[in-house]
Amino acid sequence: MSTPDAQVPSSSALEPPAAVPTTHSQDSMTVYSNEGKDINTAFEHQAYGPEPGEKSEDDFEVRFEEGAKEHPHNWSRWQRWYITALTGILVLNATFASSAPAGYIPELREHFHMSEELGTLTIALFVAGYCVGPLIWAPLSEQYGRRAVFIATFIPYVAFQVGAALSPNTAALLIFRFIGGTFASAPLTNSGAVMADIWDPRTRGKALALFTLAPFAGPAIAPVIGGYMATSGVYWRWIFWVLTLFAGGCLLLIIFTLPETFVPILLVRKAERTRKETGEQRWWAPLERRDVPLKQRIEQVVARPFQVLIQEPMVIAITIYMSFLYGCVYLLFEAYPIVFSIGHHMSAGVTGLMFIPIFVGAVMGVAGYILVWNPRYEKLIPKYAPYPVPPEARLEQSLWASPIFAISFFWFGWTSYPSISFWAPMLAGLAIGFSTVWIFLSLFNYIIDAYLFVAASALASSTVVRSLAGAGFPLFATQMYESLNPRWASTLLGFIAVLLAPIPFVLMRYGSTLRKKSKYAPMHPREREIEEEKKRQQESAKAEVSAAV
Repeated sequence: MSTPDAQVPSSSALEPPAAVPTTHSQDSMTVYSNEGKDINTAFEHQAYGPEPGEKSEDDFEVRFEEGAKEHPHNWSRWQRWYITALTGILVLNATFASSAPAGYIPELREHFHMSEELGTLTIALFVAGYCVGPLIWAPLSEQYGRRAVFIATFIPYVAFQVGAALSPNTAALLIFRFIGGTFASAPLTNSGAVMADIWDPRTRGKALALFTLAPFAGPAIAPVIGGYMATSGVYWRWIFWVLTLFAGGCLLLIIFTLPETFVPILLVRKAERTRKETGEQRWWAPLERRDVPLKQRIEQVVARPFQVLIQEPMVIAITIYMSFLYGCVYLLFEAYPIVFSIGHHMSAGVTGLMFIPIFVGAVMGVAGYILVWNPRYEKLIPKYAPYPVPPEARLEQSLWASPIFAISFFWFGWTSYPSISFWAPMLAGLAIGFSTVWIFLSLFNYIIDAYLFVAASALASSTVVRSLAGAGFPLFATQMYESLNPRWASTLLGFIAVLLAPIPFVLMRYGSTLRKKSKYAPMHPREREIEEEKKRQQESAKAEVSAAV
């Protein structure tokens, strides 16, 4: 491969300098050592075996050759897009179930003689279950595979939806909601890991863009359905029977149509099949030789997500920002009734319609990502090939979206006067959905690209904290909007959004430096060469300018 002449570097933080010859594959899932500190290197060899071109430990080690049809990256595109759609539906199911009872809170309070706070807990406790589940389901999926965890969680999830529908008292309903949310949380982290299993970096962005619609479709559609069911006089238990049917349908789809996508588990199955077909018992897969003590296994299952969170400043910053956004989305379930039901005298069903622009904005955000940002990312692939593009390339759209999100809450707040047409605060939902999708897509992709082999654990820790915000924000939303009034309450959220908006800018500027010091997300060799080459070019350009002056 020829090396082009060196040029003055672009001002873009993502633009690499002159190409540096390399030998690795662009789509290779290689994790590189960081002066011996990278635990992912050990995990890769223990679970995935040798990388392409690397010699096996012995002649009986099972591996996927390049282009093997058994490897998920080589499955047919229609099958991978179906898996993408199915995992999106699983996430939709969880987010739909979290907010569907919102329209029935007055009926639940009357039936069970609940206080206002207990009524809010029917939503908050389900989301609080997201704090517990990912700690278990995400690391378990890295030990036993994605499909097994999905089946093991959805069976009790369906059962607890039945329990909620038959609840005899407040305590039973709240307990069933919390446990149901715990089991429903598996897709929130593991679906993203499935995306990493089946898609190469070039296409993963598009797949995640469509997949990201699911978390916004649930909160947008559920209040409409629940609100109109409540308005039409349908008994409150039926909303939970609807959730049971939805969850049961998802369980059937998982059992009959979702294959295992985790490569280490697929290698284990290949080894078992080869031993059976040949009668030679020496065939083995890397995951079968992972001799992990019980104490270490428990640590991996429970502690690893928090280890990633605590030890990684990037994950901490991303988690804080995404938690605030997530909390704001669930806070709207309390803010919208105050603005639209009380302020504009709308019924529960019509108030539910006010959430639709959030979903429409999310669709616009996905369309913008596919048409604008993903093509920009694809143009960077040949410039960095054959190594992957640095994760900072995923951050560009968040640089635009973070100010828009802050503006959207100023817009929602100061158009929430009853004397102003409801169209004005309602359309603020377009900006909320649009900007939130861009930020989530950007940071979600960043975590997966930077923490590929512990992506499920990194997403789990982020999901736990994010879910705490989703569960906690609604608990004080009503008091905040009533005490400060909708104008100043939304303005407060807007100011907090302004304070957090620089996070993507900081990651864009210093992300590569942080990854140099990370043992979970180290820089690959070519990126190091590129960074050094950029510095040399910058110093050369400055020297030329100084000489000219």
